[in-house]
Amino acid sequence: NNAAFLWKPLFSDGLALLWGVLFGLFVAPVTTCPTRCHCIEKSGMTVVQCMSRSLEKIPSDLPRDTVVLLLASNHITHIPNHAFRELHYLQEVDLSNNEIETVDVGAFQGVSDSLLMLDLSNNRIQSVPKEAFARLRAKISLSNNPWHCECTLQEVLRELRLDPKTVNEVICHTAVQEEYAGKPVIQVLDSGINFCNFHHKTTDVAMFVTMFGWFTMVIAYVIYYVRHNQEDARRHLQYLKSLPSSSQISKDFDTISTVL
Repeated sequence: NNAAFLWKPLFSDGLALLWGVLFGLFVAPVTTCPTRCHCIEKSGMTVVQCMSRSLEKIPSDLPRDTVVLLLASNHITHIPNHAFRELHYLQEVDLSNNEIETVDVGAFQGVSDSLLMLDLSNNRIQSVPKEAFARLRAKISLSNNPWHCECTLQEVLRELRLDPKTVNEVICHTAVQEEYAGKPVIQVLDSGINFCNFHHKTTDVAMFVTMFGWFTMVIAYVIYYVRHNQEDARRHLQYLKSLPSSSQISKDFDTISTVL
């Protein structure tokens, strides 16, 4: 009886330990590290360091407990939809000094509430969909990109929290009005310029040019039609003139009758 009394708690403790291990395996966040990255625990945070690793795309096997993600100085060209969807603890993303040209509409879906810092500086971004940064609370750096200043960019910037240190480095590489190329976007907007007005004017001009083109084509067709009919009428008239008149036919008939 004493032996049974001693083994019972040992068995219970062992069973509890086994269940704890199994629970940890299935419930604990995924902590595998991408092949070309280095993952460390720092002050209770998972930092994934993938800087200067010649990456061409954002790794898909990032640890789910990632808090800081460093992807600077790679060859990434695109931020796809749901690139960070499973990273519910993500607070900081550094994608500076890459070759990013396109940002999909749903690129940051799933991290809009947690993300606090986003660095997209020194890339090749000319424009982004205005929905791409929707509901983001993060402080964002967009400096040193070849931005095309037009209505969409204006609407995007209106909704963002730009990093104050880099706000004057968001420069119009090109613009709907060439005179603003080379100037900081914020400076242009603060001067009272509204790129969306240029957009509407451009649309109106395009519609006017199209309508004028159609009107010109109609007028040209009418002129061609009239001239073509005039030419046909002239030829018909010449043909009628070439026919012998009725008086000449009568004279010829009288001459023939006299001879007979």
